Amino acid sequence: MIKKFRASSAVVLAAVLAVAVAGCSSSDDKDSGDPGSSGGALKKVGYVTAFGAVGRDSFIWVAKEKGYFKEAGIDVDIQKGAGNVQNLTLLKADKVQFAALDFTGAEIQAGTGKFPDWRAVAAVHQRTLVSIMTTADTKITKPTDLAGKKIATGKGSVSELLFPAYAKAAGLDPKSVTMQGAQPTALNGLMAKRQVDALSTFLLSKTALANVSKKEVVVMPYSDYLADLFGNAIITKPALISSDRELVQKFVNAAMKGLDYTIQHPDEAAQILNKAEPTAAIPAAMGEINAMKPYVTPPNAGATGLMDEQRVTRSIAAVQAAGLMPAGLTPDKVADFSFIPKS
Repeated sequence: MIKKFRASSAVVLAAVLAVAVAGCSSSDDKDSGDPGSSGGALKKVGYVTAFGAVGRDSFIWVAKEKGYFKEAGIDVDIQKGAGNVQNLTLLKADKVQFAALDFTGAEIQAGTGKFPDWRAVAAVHQRTLVSIMTTADTKITKPTDLAGKKIATGKGSVSELLFPAYAKAAGLDPKSVTMQGAQPTALNGLMAKRQVDALSTFLLSKTALANVSKKEVVVMPYSDYLADLFGNAIITKPALISSDRELVQKFVNAAMKGLDYTIQHPDEAAQILNKAEPTAAIPAAMGEINAMKPYVTPPNAGATGLMDEQRVTRSIAAVQAAGLMPAGLTPDKVADFSFIPKS
């Protein structure tokens, strides 16, 4: 009888301990604070791409698909952008917490006082992607060949604003060229039909122009003469940097991890983009990714996303010298250099 009682008590005690251990384990999981685990909640943030769903912006979908944001405790809502003004407006209204845009164009917006409340936290492209593009049959091979020609460009775009500075640096009188403003989506058609002699647009549309025109494309990058200008960058508001610096750091790390993977695996990145946005054709996306590869890696083997303060200083000076904004803007007003240190 005593043995039965002892055995019964042992069973009950084991059951009680099992429940207690399970309860402690459950409590530990909930209190672990690991957002990547099933017990933690992910922080929701909004992000807007530089322009639509194209190869140059595919890295953000790659970072999401590969789980880099989830590992960082972030649930990112990716929205499709439509250029600097819209993206800055969304950020200003707190519709998104992060945005990609053309850094030089945003510098101009800040320097003229139109949109000053933002800071770049990582560079997607180390050099500006703005370029002159034409087809080989025009016989235009160097900037001075553009004298007396007609160039189409996005109306009010950074490519239009920067053209006089590029032309002067390249030894071309900007007044000798006729500039025609157009919708960005119409540019390749204008060139293919030879309604213009050249385009001032982004390098990454080279493949698309070649496909539409069925001709060899000649590219003359603005960066040949304006070497200190950055291309796209990721920005956020200073208020978020102050209130949740850890979140900004985790977002930057995940996004740059996605950018690294994208340029190393352009075919897979294009497929991931197409899966998320079926209208993004895989060949076109691959063409953009391959074209931007040389523009992503920082000089001197720096970390992906690095923004050098001295280069930003020089980029501001170049934009001011072009008469696009008054003096007074300083690097700390457009970038936070601490998220991707030099070493």
